[in-house]
Amino acid sequence: MSELGKLITLEGVDGAGKSTHIEFIAQRLRTHGRTVLVTREPGGTPLAEKLRELVLNEPMGALAETLLMFAARADHVRQLIRPALEAGSWVVCDRFSDATAAYQGAGKGVPMDLIQQLAEATHPGLRPDRTLVFDCPYEVAQQRLNATGRRLDRFEREDRQFFERVREAYLARGIAEPGRIRLIDGSTSLANIQRNLEDNLSFN
Repeated sequence: MSELGKLITLEGVDGAGKSTHIEFIAQRLRTHGRTVLVTREPGGTPLAEKLRELVLNEPMGALAETLLMFAARADHVRQLIRPALEAGSWVVCDRFSDATAAYQGAGKGVPMDLIQQLAEATHPGLRPDRTLVFDCPYEVAQQRLNATGRRLDRFEREDRQFFERVREAYLARGIAEPGRIRLIDGSTSLANIQRNLEDNLSFN
């Protein structure tokens, strides 16, 4: 039987830089002999990608948004994440349930106990082995988002107050779970960020 793989999740406010570094993280793990699957949330399967389009672009209430997030996650975990981990692969996932707690919970006021219940129902017994939270100030994030030149999605267009609630939620989770969650300063140089990432991918 194969040794179980590990689940590495990337989190943080929009514009903090997590998506920029996901391939670097995957490649560093591969250089250490790991088989790596890179995926994202919401998304990762055909059904979850369809739900992603709805969540990112269609106006909806916070509860509907939360339920769609977990519907996408349920399919993603069943179809992709669990099978990969059971086969011994390491999964690097752009966002997971911490994002729902930060965005829909802290950001939009959905009760945290409901989010926790949905997480337990959606992926019982499955928690990330390591979560890298990319952090940066609002001004840095906005400058980066505006520099993309693309149409921003619903979350990227939220106001500063929303951004700060989400950011504070991530920072609080990092303080509460230092063994799992590691904060990455996304506002520093590329070399510093990559060095920090390497340091925090060690499981020895």
